[in-house]
Amino acid sequence: MRISLALFAAFVVAISVDATVYFKEQFLDGDGYKSRWLESKHKSDYGQWKVTAGKFYGDAELDKGLQTSQDARFYALSGRFEPFSNEGKTIVIQFTVKHEQKIDCGGGYVKIFPADLDQADMHGESQYYIMFGPDICGYSTKKVHVIFNYKGQNHLIKKDIRCKDDEFTNLYTLILRPDQTYEVKINNEKVESGSLEEDWDFLPPKKIKDPQAKKPEDWDDRAKIDDPEDTKPEDWDKPENIPDPDAKKPDDWDEDMDGEWEPPMIPNPEYKGEWKPKQIDNPNYKGTWEHPEIDNPEYTPDNTIYKFDNIGVIGLDLWQVKSGTIFDNFLITDDVKEAEDFGKETWGATKGPEKKMKDKQEEEERKQREEEEKNKKESEGDEEEGDESDDNAEEKVKEAEIPEEANLLDDEDDEQEKPDKDEL
Repeated sequence: MRISLALFAAFVVAISVDATVYFKEQFLDGDGYKSRWLESKHKSDYGQWKVTAGKFYGDAELDKGLQTSQDARFYALSGRFEPFSNEGKTIVIQFTVKHEQKIDCGGGYVKIFPADLDQADMHGESQYYIMFGPDICGYSTKKVHVIFNYKGQNHLIKKDIRCKDDEFTNLYTLILRPDQTYEVKINNEKVESGSLEEDWDFLPPKKIKDPQAKKPEDWDDRAKIDDPEDTKPEDWDKPENIPDPDAKKPDDWDEDMDGEWEPPMIPNPEYKGEWKPKQIDNPNYKGTWEHPEIDNPEYTPDNTIYKFDNIGVIGLDLWQVKSGTIFDNFLITDDVKEAEDFGKETWGATKGPEKKMKDKQEEEERKQREEEEKNKKESEGDEEEGDESDDNAEEKVKEAEIPEEANLLDDEDDEQEKPDKDEL
């Protein structure tokens, strides 16, 4: 038993030793990335990058990544590594994306280029091997791109893989195996998988419809037919509309001026619609005719679709309307477990604290909005009280402004209205 455990331990060590990491980048040295990454000069107005953990994060240092910083710009940046071929082995491409700006339209994907790419001239038409990652634009486009170049042409996956559209950091992983199968994972969970030949149109179809085959003339594919014994009732045919029997010609109707009066038409309550015979099972029904298929003479199998001979550059070549996306934790390896572990150590370790910080910020912002709203209402209430005080003050001023003579005159009038004692 001890020997078995020792052998197992040795086997595990061998696996970890055999894992090859071709590229890894976490931007832990700030602007030091500029010595490893090169900005394209193909255009003079590419957007600028900055290293930051963003407005909220799980770890202020570990979560630092490369962030787009200018709106409505193209971005073109690439990093080089030792060239390799994935022939006969698995390749894993992994990175994190954080759209903290509530992205409305922009890319969050990476491109894997051949080693002979001219990085200083990289642009949207530069030929690449693989394009992978999220792309968002409006409500209709929220998908994960998985595009492979095969014999000089880019082929899009035929499946629709939905990407994350929240503001948090998300982990994207593409696994490409030498058995020509693939797997896409988001946050270390599989969201799609399959075979290259079935999910992309790299090759012509294996089977095609036999061009010589034709449906026999006597083939009856009608499951139901009209009942030949069913006949239309004699009282079936009724007009759809009839003159309104309750309508009367207006008293002021002038036939010389208005023409002959006709009552308006109304729906006929006895109208039964178009008569159709009832349906019965077709006794001659043979089923749906299926066009026979034959082997496609243009199809040639290819077990090297997955293979890229000179992988050597990773690039961020994308467009963003609203900037703020943070890219981080890049990894290219030949070991799936290595990628899983790296994902747990990076994204997995900081996702919880990141959400906690974001929730705390939102709670503080909510309280601040409520306080501002409260102060606003109180201020409006003070203004209304001030207006009422001003109205009362104006009334008092008006009373004070009444001339003393007017009061005297009123007193005189009162005196005049009083009767004299002699008069009594």
